[in-house]
Order: sequence, then structure tokens, then C-alpha cells
Amino acid sequence: MEKEKIITELQFKAVRSSGAGGQNVNKVSSKVVLSFDLNSSKALSEEEKLQLENKLATRLTSDNMLILNCDEDRSQLKNKEIVTKRFLNIIAAGLVVPKIRKATKIPKSVIKKRIKDKKNLSEIKQLRKRPDLN
Repeated sequence: MEKEKIITELQFKAVRSSGAGGQNVNKVSSKVVLSFDLNSSKALSEEEKLQLENKLATRLTSDNMLILNCDEDRSQLKNKEIVTKRFLNIIAAGLVVPKIRKATKIPKSVIKKRIKDKKNLSEIKQLRKRPDLN
């Protein structure tokens, strides 16, 4: 994945922010909506697309579009930077291949120690009982 190439495929749209803010909110379109079409991306290989489709299944729309919003700052430019960083982090996290777990055996010495400890504890508990005088 090349960052520069994938950033050129992003579409940005500026919309008015919701919520409190007075005159600034009513006049300025500071909220930024980022959309990325996973299917038509040329920066990603087919394997990467499949991997992202599986990992980001809950975040993608039905036609494999990733849509992110940002209205944290009053500046449109700052919001664009924030949402772009967030997008790159999501893509990078989605492309991480998990390590394959190797099954390991429990060493015989550990098993012997556990059984010895169990026998020892059992013996201690047996000695706590009242002696049988019959």
C-alpha cells in the first residue's frame, strides 16, 4: 500500500457541522466527510482488498465504501488532516496479518510437578481430619 497513491483516491466533502456553535456553525462548512471506494481502488492489490473487506466489514457500506466524518475542529483544513490520519490508521490496522499460533506441548516436568503438588496438598488435607479410632 502506498500512502500517496491511496490518498489521491479519497473523496472529501465539506458540510455544515451539527450542534452548538452559534454563528460559525450556521455559516461555515467545517465538517469533513471522507469517502473511499474499496472496489475501485488501484493502490491496493486484490488480496489487500479482500483482507480489508473482511476486517472492516462492519465499517463498510453495502457497496464497499468506507465513510468517515470529522467535525472536531473549527477549521476545515484541520478536520481534513484528522480524518485522513484516521483513515490511514484504519487501513494500516486492517492490513496487519495476524501471527499464526503454534501449538506447544506441556513439558513432562511441569505435569509431574503439578501431580506431586496435588498429592502433597491431598496428604495435608488428610492429616487435618480427625483420626478414625474404630
